[in-house]
Amino acid sequence: MPDQASSLSPKLRRRRRFTLFTLGCTITLLSWGAVVTSIDAGLAVPDWPTSFDSYHPLNPMPEWYAIPPVLAEHGHRLLGMLVGFCTAILAGWTWYADPRRWMKYLGVVALFLVIVQGTLGGLRVVWQSLNLAVVHACVAQLYFSLLAGLWVFTTPAWINGDGPAEGESGDMLRRYFWLPATALYGQVVLGAVLRHVGQGVDVALAMIHMTGAFLVFGVLFMVIRWVRRSTERGTLLHTMSGILATLLVVQIGLGFFAYAVLLQEAGIGRSGLQVVLNTSHMVVGACLMASTVVLTLLGVRKPLPQQHLD
Repeated sequence: MPDQASSLSPKLRRRRRFTLFTLGCTITLLSWGAVVTSIDAGLAVPDWPTSFDSYHPLNPMPEWYAIPPVLAEHGHRLLGMLVGFCTAILAGWTWYADPRRWMKYLGVVALFLVIVQGTLGGLRVVWQSLNLAVVHACVAQLYFSLLAGLWVFTTPAWINGDGPAEGESGDMLRRYFWLPATALYGQVVLGAVLRHVGQGVDVALAMIHMTGAFLVFGVLFMVIRWVRRSTERGTLLHTMSGILATLLVVQIGLGFFAYAVLLQEAGIGRSGLQVVLNTSHMVVGACLMASTVVLTLLGVRKPLPQQHLD
């Protein structure tokens, strides 16, 4: 793997690092947004695209940062601006530097998604719509997963075609490549609806979500098994299968623990523990979704002649 990495263009390595930086900014944004939802601060700043009738992004009102709900909501907007700026740079960089036409278009799609995401967030405030809040949460996961794809397409593992070996497990992985990400995204949508239904929790919806968790666990367990049977230790695909397994166990544990705490503290408001658990559950879920996309992409990759990419 180190030899493969050293064979890549320094320009490509720099772009890969910048993509990782953008991913880091995005996971921070997702975490902040989860806190906003958990403390019901989505309407703490009641207008958009202004903030308290001000176009000054850093100081829309005196000492806004001293008011926790305003800090949460306006801080979320500032992080969104940072992610949008990084995405614009990444899209332009990819369009200019990457010889693969489909990569150029993926960069444009990422920029389009981040613009749509920001617009959805603003309209959710203006229209005070919980339905738009759900769509906002779902598009965020798509954008984050697309960024993960843009990263993996610049790795030595992708460029050198380090997919699974030919055989039953590798063939199964390629045949059912669509299943893990599709199943997991269904859980993402259910989780977004569950988090935005208002005060309290819809027990029936929670039961559906938890049942879906077991189904997704089975699907991902099967895929991880296929990957580990058809790859060698040290490859990115093998490593991602271990990361995915860890995230899966942590996510299920967080989900059930969060629900248990919610039931125990029903009627007494949202405690700090609820906020931490709900936020952690959402963030780990986003990482799980992105890791599944990475695993799926690498799993369907077939060896190709060596490419040189700037």
